[in-house]
Parts: sequence; structure tokens; C-alpha cells
Amino acid sequence: MRKMNDRNRTFLLITIPILALFICFNTVPLIRGVYYSFTNFKGFGDYDMVGLRNYMDLFTDSRVGRSYWFTFRLAVCATIITNVISLILALGLNSKIRGKSFFRAAYFLPNVLGALVVGYIFNYFFTYILPEFGKMIGSEAMSGSMLSNEKTAWIAVVIVCAWQSIAMNTIIYISGLQTVPEDVYEAGSLDGATGWKKFKHLTFPLIIPFFTINMVLCVKNFLMVFDQIMALTKGGPAQSTESISYLIYNNGMSGGQFGFQSANAVIFFIVIVAISVAQMSFSARKEEQL
Repeated sequence: MRKMNDRNRTFLLITIPILALFICFNTVPLIRGVYYSFTNFKGFGDYDMVGLRNYMDLFTDSRVGRSYWFTFRLAVCATIITNVISLILALGLNSKIRGKSFFRAAYFLPNVLGALVVGYIFNYFFTYILPEFGKMIGSEAMSGSMLSNEKTAWIAVVIVCAWQSIAMNTIIYISGLQTVPEDVYEAGSLDGATGWKKFKHLTFPLIIPFFTINMVLCVKNFLMVFDQIMALTKGGPAQSTESISYLIYNNGMSGGQFGFQSANAVIFFIVIVAISVAQMSFSARKEEQL
């Protein structure tokens, strides 16, 4: 009994500092942010309580609306691209091929690099290398930088976000594929399940939990995209790639809208939680049906 009490005391001593750090750097700032959302605080100086005015103004601010539209469009496109490519790569890397350990490590490399580093590398690629290649092959469409065009800048952001996220998603899918028993495939082959039928009726239903994890993580991460925007476009051209996170940071910290963008952050937090809960609930129902 005493040994058990000593063990519990050790766990408690480990947990308390971590909990204290979490409260100081997460919970307290969150509460203060909610408080500031009801004020006209500019980030410095005095401020007054304005009630729900910031929240009401959010729904009439066209810049906020454009940032939400861009962010959701990016999240949907990048999530689809990332999961499709990740699943294809995972199926290939889980098969009986030579050097698959090397390929797994190579495909995981983008996840090791920082998002800002990746963003600056692709910034150079889209600004200098790709246009030069376009001029060399005589393609007028590729001769200009994708980042300077309002119609193509968001596509460049999607490419960078998906390229880096594919690494982790592939590893998660490989983990899921390795949990599928070989007996299932052997029984399926007796019933003529091969190719697409094998994947649709055997593989995919058994890796639904891993698919759910990837979908939730992708949507959450892409909705909160910031580093890539900072490194690639800084919200331009003409605010066409201004994500919600970047708008909150840029206008809240240096634009004198700390209180207003705090309200935006609160709404954004609620939206992300609602989407994540809806995804989990939908996936749970699909698992029950299967």
C-alpha cells in the first residue's frame, strides 16, 4: 500500500508542474482573450467595455468574410488532396516492395522540416525557378510567379500545405494498414475480392478510425494555417490569401484591433470545435454502420 502511495505521489508531482504551465500559458490567455473580446482594446493604453459590438461587427466586415472563405476553401481542397495522395502512398509503401523502409523515411522528411522553412523554400521556387522553367519551355502561363497572381496564389498555398502534411498522414495510414489481418484478405480473395473491391469492402472499412484521425487533424491544421501564409504571401496579393489566423495576428497585434480580433478568435475557436465534433460524430456513425 505504501509503495502504491509513493507511486501516486510521484505521478502527482510530475503532473502538477505540467498542469501549472498549461494553465499559465493556455487557460489564462484564453480567458483574457475572451474578456478582451468585449472591449475596444487596441493592444495598448486604456479601453472600454463595448459588450457584443465586436461580435456583431464581425458579421458585417467584408475582410473577415473573405478570410473565412479563403480559409475554408483551402482547408477543403488541401484535406482532400492530402488524404488521397497519403492513402495511395501508404498502400504502396505497405506492399511487398524493396527498400520500403527507405521510402518511408524519405516521405516522412517534409514533416521534420519547419513550416516556415518549407514556406521560404517554396517561395523561392514559385518566384524564381518555376517562372524560369516556364520561359524556357515557352509557357506564358508559367512565366509569372504564382504568388503574385490572385487567381493562383491560393493554389500555391494549397500545394505547400498538402506537400508537408502528406508525410504524417502517410505514416498514420501505414499504421492502420498494418492492423488489417492477412486472414481477411485471404478470405476475401476466395470470394473474388481483388483490386478496387478489395480496398472498398475490406481495407477501407477496417482503417476507418485512422481515416477519421487524419481527416480531423487535416481540417484543424489547415483551418489554422499561418506559417505558410507568413512565408509565402503575407496575405497577398490584395488580401486574397489572408487566412483567419493571419488576419487575427496581423490586425490584432499591429493593426490596433486587439479587442475586435479577440472576438474573431473566439468565434474561430467555436467553429473549429464544432467542425471537429461533427467530424467525429459522423465518423462514429459510419463505423457503427460498417
